This record gives sequence, C-alpha cells and structure tokens, in this order.
Amino acid sequence: MTIVALNYTGMQLDRAGAARNAPGWSEQQLQRKEARIVPLWRYQHLVSHPDTQATPKLVTLSLAEARAAQPNLGDLVFLGLCEQEQPFFAADFSSLSESDAGSVKPDCELYDLRRIGPLMDQGEASMMAYSRAMLYWHRHHRFCGRCGSHTESRRGGHMRQCMNDKCGKEIYPRTDPAIITLVENRPAPGEQPKCLLGHSKRLPQGVYSTLAGFVEPGESLEETVVREVEEESGVVVDQVKYMASQPWPFPGSIMVAYRATAKTTAITIDEEELDDVRWFSLEEVRQFGEWEDETAEFRLPRPDSIARFLVNSWLQDHAGK
Repeated sequence: MTIVALNYTGMQLDRAGAARNAPGWSEQQLQRKEARIVPLWRYQHLVSHPDTQATPKLVTLSLAEARAAQPNLGDLVFLGLCEQEQPFFAADFSSLSESDAGSVKPDCELYDLRRIGPLMDQGEASMMAYSRAMLYWHRHHRFCGRCGSHTESRRGGHMRQCMNDKCGKEIYPRTDPAIITLVENRPAPGEQPKCLLGHSKRLPQGVYSTLAGFVEPGESLEETVVREVEEESGVVVDQVKYMASQPWPFPGSIMVAYRATAKTTAITIDEEELDDVRWFSLEEVRQFGEWEDETAEFRLPRPDSIARFLVNSWLQDHAGK
C-alpha cells in the first residue's frame, strides 16, 4: 500500500517504545547535554519568525535554557530520538505569561499549529502535532477516571498512574478515531462527476468541506461512513474505499479518509451539524477560492487537512474531464 505523505505525518523520531518503559531511562536521556526541549504555551509552539525566503523553524531549548525560563518544568514527555540518537522532550510552559513564553529565545514567536503547520517542514510539523496531542492528554488526565484520585506521569510521559493504592489504575494515551469522506455521484454518460460538500457552522463563511464524524462504539469505520453521511446529508452511500489517514491533534483525533459513491442524491440537511450541503460539479470545485480568500463565494478546506487531500485527489482523478 502506498503511504500518503500528509501534514503531521512522517515524523523522523524513533519513539523508543521499549526503552522508555525501563525505570530511569527517560530521566537519563533528559540529562544528556544534547537533549532538546520542545516548549508549548497553551498548545502554541515557539517558531522562528517566518519570512518569504525561508521555511519557519521550530524552536527547541536545552535543558538549562528551559529551566532558566521555567524552573519548575513539571512533567516532561519523552518524544523520541532523532537519527543521531538525540533525545527530544515536550514541556508545558503554560504557567508563564504569554510575553514571557514568547521571549524565551530571541527572534521567535508563539504560533498555533493550525496557523503555522502548512508552512513547516513535514518532520517538524509532525513533531509539533505529536507534542501538542501528548500535552493535551496529560492536562486532561490528571485525575483517575475510576476513583477520582490524583495521577502521576510514568514511562517518559506515556502512561499516567493513579496514586490511590487501592486503585492504581494505569491510564494510557488514546486517540479518538473519526472518519472523513468525499462522496461522489454516479454520473450518467456525458455528465460531469459531482462531489458532495458541506458548510459547517464551525467553518469560516464560504468554506465547503467533506463530511466527517466520530466513530461510535460497536461500529466499523466503513459503517461510520455510511451512517454519518446519511445523518448529515440524507444521502445513502456504498462502495466505501479507504484513502489515507492523518493525525489531527485538535485536540486528539486521527482522521481516517474514505471515498464513497452515492446510491441516492436527494439532500436532507442535519441543521444541528451543517448550514448547507450541496452537490458541486468538477468545474465548480475548480473555481473554488483558497481557504484564506475571504472574497471567494466558495472556498476549499484548509491546506493542511485531509479534507483538502480528498478534494485534490478527486480533482486529479478526473483531470481532463
């Protein structure tokens, strides 16, 4: 199977899954002089000032620089080892003021990954996504879901353990699976292919994207595609085909992309989820403006999203028609 290189995939680090479980191993890696810290402030990263001549760079710190900025670093998360065996860790700097966090190093600035991600080197963007998701998980699992007691980080930040001796529950990071689907019609001879796109209340005005939804218990991913499309648009689909997947740390999902074929074309909109759902022809989609083009009547999904990949791949498959 061909692996599609999407934004936030292709991380170059070795996660060292077996080694990080050994007692004291992560702490030893942290003490190495070449260890680097990836600081996050309320899930924003420090990035060198982007300009038109160079790719923005992720800012990392030595352990001494990190402690000088924030003496109490709290729970560090081991991210992995680069090819030179250099260890990388993520640290939460959210206790600092925004101005202090943004001035940890000169000539850098705090950026949300959703804003800066499409401009970054793929390997750095994937590390940023990974660190963002891990720190979000730690922040939201400080207490045990079984007994309510405090939890503490273990195994280099890849497990939290309940501190209640009578409980001791081990809690591991989880990713919420969600499907995202480009639905196409069955065009009659001589007709142009069409795809089904919707405008969500959460999207900027004019942005039309592929339909998506979270997997429910007891469902296969393909069953989720069929259910979500029918719930949101009233369209019944079949021929569900896997396309690709993408980590989506906003806050902690994996998007699994499919293409499906419509058995019916009549639209009934779920108005709680979507403002509008329409069939668009090839030529109409080709005329869409970019995500940031506020003057366009219709706009494409974000350039770093798997929704954009689905639309682009559909256009490419029908090039020349």
